[in-house]
Amino acid sequence: MINSMTGFAFAKGELAPYSWGWELRSVNGKGLDLRLRVPDWLQGLEAALRSELAKSVTRGNVTLSLRISRSDDAGELALNRPTMRAALSALSEIETEARERGVTLAPSRASDLLALRGMFDAVAAEPDNAALIARLRAEFPSLVAGFLDMRQSEGAALHKVLGEHLDRIAELTGRAVQLAEARRDTMATTLRNNLSLVLDNSDGAEPARVAQELALIAVRADVTEELDRLAAHVAAARDLLGKGGAVGRKLDFLMQEFNREANTLCSKSQSTELTAVGLDLKAVIDQMREQVQNVE
Repeated sequence: MINSMTGFAFAKGELAPYSWGWELRSVNGKGLDLRLRVPDWLQGLEAALRSELAKSVTRGNVTLSLRISRSDDAGELALNRPTMRAALSALSEIETEARERGVTLAPSRASDLLALRGMFDAVAAEPDNAALIARLRAEFPSLVAGFLDMRQSEGAALHKVLGEHLDRIAELTGRAVQLAEARRDTMATTLRNNLSLVLDNSDGAEPARVAQELALIAVRADVTEELDRLAAHVAAARDLLGKGGAVGRKLDFLMQEFNREANTLCSKSQSTELTAVGLDLKAVIDQMREQVQNVE
């Protein structure tokens, strides 16, 4: 089965005190372009993720984003000693002044001092990057699997559409063969008239030049080769769709060949009906070419 180059996957995870969100998406591209937005403080993670992606995707503009946040309460509390000393000095001064004035104060308690603002500072715990990186790498294959599932699902839809386009091209090619056969007698008469015109005006002309002109007239009237090639291209495209895998480039090349044969058929048709079939072929081929741009 073929794959589409369009895909998307999203996932979340956490490992206290961290939480994160993954986003993996891709769009059409001529080759493989991997763009990763991963925190640079997680050393080695980007290279590892890039390597994993490159094994799974062969074509497309792929963007991976990883956003990590840390909870505010992560870490421990440490006593702010300068603040503590300042509070004790102030308390001592207050109690001394109260005694001198004859004022009785309730006994001071340590809990009252600890409740003062600024008595503790939050000390961030040393991050365990190795554990975080290991967890992220363990989650990544699941994200990629979801991403590939979407590309495969879109690829299945593309396979159906491309198959329908090939059916239509084969049908129009068959119609063109019938029209070419039906015009055989008319074209034979036209060819004889053209040959007579050349021969009647060939006095003094070089034999090689006359032979060249006669050959050109014959070639311009024959569309058999173009129709045979169209049929061969249909068979080749069906074969590629049947094999599956990364066949987008080959299909894209085939579309150029399809278009070339349809253009030549129109230019050589010398028939209104055959020209109409050629134009229909060009329209279907163009529609198919747009869809092929989505194939990996």
